[in-house]
Amino acid sequence: MYGSHGKLLIINLTSSSITVKDIEPEVFRNYLGGKGLGSYLLMKMLPPGVDPLSAENMLIFTTGPAVDTPLAPASRYGVFSKSPATGLYSESYSGGHLPPVMKRTGFDAIAITGASPQPCFISITDHGVNFYDAADIWGQDSYDAEAAVLKKINATGSQALVIGPAGEKQISFACIKNNRWRSAGRTGLGAVMGSKKLKGIVFSGSAKAPPADREGLKNWNRSFFTRYKDSPEAQMYREKGTPALVAITNNARCFPTRYWSEGSLENWERISADYMKNNMEVKSRGCYRCFFACGKLTTVLHGRHKGLQVEGPEFETIYAFGGLCCLADMEEILHLNDLCDRWGVDTISAGNIAAFAIEAGKQGKLAEAPRYGNADSIITFLQSVIDEKGEGALFTGGIRAAARALDMDDYAIHVKGLEPAGYDPRVLKGMGLAYATSDRGACHLRTTFYKPELSGLIDPAQVKGKARMFVDYEDRLNIYDCLIFCRFYRDLIHWEELIQIIYLLTGERYGVAELRAAAGQVQNLTRLFNLREGLTRADDLLPGRFTKEPINEGANLITAEEVDLMLNDYYLLRGWDENGIPPRIK
Repeated sequence: MYGSHGKLLIINLTSSSITVKDIEPEVFRNYLGGKGLGSYLLMKMLPPGVDPLSAENMLIFTTGPAVDTPLAPASRYGVFSKSPATGLYSESYSGGHLPPVMKRTGFDAIAITGASPQPCFISITDHGVNFYDAADIWGQDSYDAEAAVLKKINATGSQALVIGPAGEKQISFACIKNNRWRSAGRTGLGAVMGSKKLKGIVFSGSAKAPPADREGLKNWNRSFFTRYKDSPEAQMYREKGTPALVAITNNARCFPTRYWSEGSLENWERISADYMKNNMEVKSRGCYRCFFACGKLTTVLHGRHKGLQVEGPEFETIYAFGGLCCLADMEEILHLNDLCDRWGVDTISAGNIAAFAIEAGKQGKLAEAPRYGNADSIITFLQSVIDEKGEGALFTGGIRAAARALDMDDYAIHVKGLEPAGYDPRVLKGMGLAYATSDRGACHLRTTFYKPELSGLIDPAQVKGKARMFVDYEDRLNIYDCLIFCRFYRDLIHWEELIQIIYLLTGERYGVAELRAAAGQVQNLTRLFNLREGLTRADDLLPGRFTKEPINEGANLITAEEVDLMLNDYYLLRGWDENGIPPRIK
C-alpha cells in the first residue's frame, strides 16, 4: 500500500538480534497503520497473560501512512503494549519532530521484545540496528539522557526517545519522552522500556514511502492550509493552547478540584492561559509542519523559579496539580511540570496520586502526606515515590495498588487502574461513558467528547441517545490514530475529508460506511485483547464516588442507572452483546 513501507522490524534485546518481516497488503487495507497496525500486531504476537514487566512483553512503535507527508496534523507516532498500570491494552502517542524520522527508517512498525542483561540503547536506521551500552547514562534524567544518546550517535537529522529514572525503576506511570518535553504519557510505557533495560532509541534514515498521488496531496494540503491557517481553532491554539480550557472548565464547573470533591477552583484565574500570557514569556511552538503551534515554550519571569523554561504546562498538568491539589500558582505548576518531565512520569497520574495521598493523610492513613496548596510538600512526596522510599513506595504501582494497600479502594478515582483527565463526568456525562469504555482505562483522548459537550453540540446532561454521537467521534478518531493525526484537527477533518486523504495517500477507495466499519474493527480488536486479559463488563463502570457524591452544591451527579443506560446503548451500537463482547474479527 502506498504511504507505507510494508516492513516490520523485530528487535530481541535478550539476544541483540533483529528480524525483518513483510506486512501483507491486506493488513494495511484492514487497519491502515498506526493504532490499527499496532493493535493487530500486539494481538497477533503477544501471548495471553503476559506480565507487563516481563521480558516477554512487547513494545510496538508505529507510524501511519500520513506521517512524513506535507499534511499538517501528521507528526505523530504511536506505541502499543500491555500496560503495567492496568494490566490491559496500552496505547500512547507523542508528537514533536521525531515521528517523520521514525518513518524514514523504512519501517511501518518496530516491535521490541526480550530484555537486555545490562542497560542499553539502540539506534535504528534505514541501514540497520546497532546496540550500545548505556551504563554511563542509566540514572540520568530524560533531558540529559536524550542529549547523551544523540551526541553518541551524532548522525545528521537524528531524533531520540528516552526514559527517565521513573522508567528505569519501573514505576507504573512512567512515560516515554522525546524532543525534551513531548511525552507518550499514559499507561506506563516508560516502565516497560525500563523493564527491558532500554534507556532510549535513536532514529535516523532517508527511506521514503511516497503517497499514491503526491501532487494531489500537495494541492489538498495547500487548500487546507489556506482555508484554516487563520481559523478560530488555529488562532485559539496559537494564542492560548490547551490552557484555554482552564477558564472554560471552571466556568462550566467541571474542573476537578480537591481530589474530585469540587467542580471549580478558587482563584483559578492564577493558573489560566491569560495569567501565563500576562505574567510570563510565552512563545508558540508546533510539531513538524503543524500550523496550530499549540505548544507554549514558557519562561518564568519572577519568583523562586525565575528563568525556568518548560514547553507547557498543558491543561491536563494544570488540572492535575492546580485543581486536584488546589495549587493556584502557575509558577509552581511549571516547576512540577519540569520535575515530572525530568523524572519521566505522566503528569495526570502524578497529580492524581499526589491529591489522593493528601486525602490519605487527612484520613490518618499516611504519616507524611503532602498538603493541599503546598508545592514543596507535593514535591517531597513525589520524590519519595520516584526514590521508592518510605510511604512513597506504596505508590510506585499506581493509584489502584496504593488504594488497596491503604484500604481506600472506595475513595480512589480510576477506571481499570488509570486515573481520569480534567473533566468531571458528573457535569459532562458523555465523559462518563468515555472513561468507562476507553480501551486503555479512564481516558479523555479516545473520543475527546468534552469538546461537543462544552461547545454546545450536545447537552452535557443528556444521557439518552448520547452514545450515537459518542460512537461517531470514537470511530472517526480511531481513523485519526491509524493515519496518525493529531486530535486537535478534529473539527476541520471529517469523514469525507478522511476518505479523500486516504485515497491520496494510499490509492485505496473507501466509502463512509466502509471506513466506519474499519474503525469499528479496530475498536473490536482492542476490546478482544482486553477480554482475553480478563476484562468483564464490571470493569466498564465509573468509581462509586461519581455515582454517589454530587458536586457543585449537590447540582451535579451521574447515577449508576445513567451509566448503565449509556453503556447498553454503546454496546448495541458497537454490535457487542450485553456483556460487551464483540463478534470475532477477520
